[in-house]
Amino acid sequence: MTFHISLEDPGQPEVLKLLADGEAYGAALYPAESNHYLPIDALRAAHVRFVVARDDHGQAVGTGAIALNDGWAELKRMWVAPAARGRGLSKMLLANLEARATSAGIFVIRLETGIENHEALGLYERSGYVRREAFADYLPDPLSVFMEKSF
Repeated sequence: MTFHISLEDPGQPEVLKLLADGEAYGAALYPAESNHYLPIDALRAAHVRFVVARDDHGQAVGTGAIALNDGWAELKRMWVAPAARGRGLSKMLLANLEARATSAGIFVIRLETGIENHEALGLYERSGYVRREAFADYLPDPLSVFMEKSF
């Protein structure tokens, strides 16, 4: 199976379903105050690049976003549908978003994820992200892991 990743509107019904699935996963693991999702309107902001991965049949199977800031970017809304996992799609989404950041002149990417999100933590660590302290508007949270990668 091959995947195609492109910039798309996050408000499409099948994309909204993926985003809701990711939120439900987070809600099952953490209290609301430890989940930090960008809402749909924020995902449409000019400084955000929101991508959707589609399979050979055109089905939306993954999402991700990069929010460009002054001198750094934040990775947001990474999610791959369970049926599409195990095929390297998370790595492809991450590489796509990293390329979008660097092409915009951003060479530091930061993220927040949860301590129980072992698959995501493994992906980020294998991809060169290192743990760091809370950043931007985040407060220290024992349920959060903050990470960063410089290019």
